[in-house]
Amino acid sequence: MFEEIRIENLGVISAARVVLGPGLTVLTGETGAGKTMVLTGLDLLLGGKADAGTVRIGQDRAVVEGRVTVGPDSPVRARAEEAGGELDDDGSLVLLRTVAAEGRSRAHLGGRSVPQGVLADLADDLVTVHGQADQARLRSPARQREALDAFAGAKHAANLTAYRADWAERSRLDAEIEELRERGQDRAREAELLRLGLGEVERVSPQPGEDLELAAEADRLGHAEDLRTAAAMAHDSLAGEGDTTDDAAATIVVDRARRALEQAGDHDPQLAGLATRLADLGYLLADIALELSGYLEDLDADPLRLESVQQRRAELGQLTRSYGEDIDRVLAWAQTAGLRLLELDGGGDRLETLVAQRAALVTALDRRALALTTARQKAASTLAAAVTGELAGLAMAGARLRVEVTDAGPGPWGSDAVEMLLVSHAGAPARPLGKGASGGELSRVMLAIEVSLATSPQSGARRPPTFVFDEVDAGVGGKAAVEVGRRLALLARGSQVLVVTHLAQVAAFADTHLVVTKSTSAGIDTVTDSDVRAVTGPDRVRELARMLSGHDSDAAQTHAAELLALSDVGR
Repeated sequence: MFEEIRIENLGVISAARVVLGPGLTVLTGETGAGKTMVLTGLDLLLGGKADAGTVRIGQDRAVVEGRVTVGPDSPVRARAEEAGGELDDDGSLVLLRTVAAEGRSRAHLGGRSVPQGVLADLADDLVTVHGQADQARLRSPARQREALDAFAGAKHAANLTAYRADWAERSRLDAEIEELRERGQDRAREAELLRLGLGEVERVSPQPGEDLELAAEADRLGHAEDLRTAAAMAHDSLAGEGDTTDDAAATIVVDRARRALEQAGDHDPQLAGLATRLADLGYLLADIALELSGYLEDLDADPLRLESVQQRRAELGQLTRSYGEDIDRVLAWAQTAGLRLLELDGGGDRLETLVAQRAALVTALDRRALALTTARQKAASTLAAAVTGELAGLAMAGARLRVEVTDAGPGPWGSDAVEMLLVSHAGAPARPLGKGASGGELSRVMLAIEVSLATSPQSGARRPPTFVFDEVDAGVGGKAAVEVGRRLALLARGSQVLVVTHLAQVAAFADTHLVVTKSTSAGIDTVTDSDVRAVTGPDRVRELARMLSGHDSDAAQTHAAELLALSDVGR
């Protein structure tokens, strides 16, 4: 609920504080006094579009600040905290909007700067605004369906939510099924190429690291004679065999040196240590000579084996040229390709699964759509009766509202088209809402719908805590105006209602009556804090008298007092 709105430098308003209480608050004043600017300020607080032209002439910026009370479970509180805003200790939340003369605007929520859209997000949970533009929206079939769905209650809303979720899932399945079907040939070609590649790898059957091992073996076999010559020369140099003389054999030379040092080692420990090291060296040389001897015996210059190795390397080379830089990468490709082939081969199964899921979903959608239709038809009958009853009380006797629910085929909101038709008087044809009513009649129809949504025992509509009506009484007078005031007062029993009105018959029902006046300073019209005042007692009677006759004569005041008394009885 809005507690107050502060406005600075907006239109004719220099500075004003509008205190809003619970129940019905009316805002009255002469034409051009600034009442519209109050609603313009409220629109800015609700995330409306900023217009630099509304900034007061000669000022740098306009500022609008609103304070609202929100409950602990309110979605407004949750959204504000999500945006980083903080509530005051008393649970109130401050909304702030500034509009610069050059056109830029800023928004703040709970002391935190936020995008304008955040305020717009809160609007639906804070206020329902009805003005001329909002009346026009009643002509939209989508808005009419939304109103009927709200009236139908929580169970219907839950079924509608489930239907919309199923509809979205069906749309997703349709897209995936279409993709699978369109890509079927591409997938088949990809699968065939993978099968050919995997078949080739399977035929060759490479082993991990095999290409490296064969390369080393081929190098060894191709240089067998060079290897034999080198190994033989080294062996002879160590072991003293072949053409090498005994004096030149490394093992003999080392052994001779060891014996010489051992003989002298009894007299010098240092030489004894060197003799021991020479003994170790002799053993090492003997081991190397032995290994060289075995290497020579095993070395095989088999041309057939070399040819076999080269052929195997050629087979492996075909794989590495196509599927990887080496055999290990070829094997990794084969593993990945096998998994991909399983996926591609399962494409048909996937398609069958999706088609089956879609069929089940369509069945569920048909069932939910039927339930939506049944609930809407029942709600349509109840809403039409409730609004027709309200219209009779709004001096539109003989007028009837018809709410038709017709089959429009499956869609994201069900299979129904909802249309509100107005029979403006007995014998008149039913015409779409907005086409069969004047501006004043449409205002009353709108009020009747809103009252029915908010007060009918059958209604399941969840409404925001505050309603704002601008010119809802346009084209209305006499008894009809009294009934408009009575309906607004009825709506205000459970909600905060703010009404801008020119009719004393409506203003008489207010719990709080605010009057906006303007003065002139330096030749410029202005509204200040002192120009927005709550009137009670004789002051209120005089204001109602002004609204009735344009002046506060005794006769006008008598009539105004009668209106006030009538409004008390009417409540």
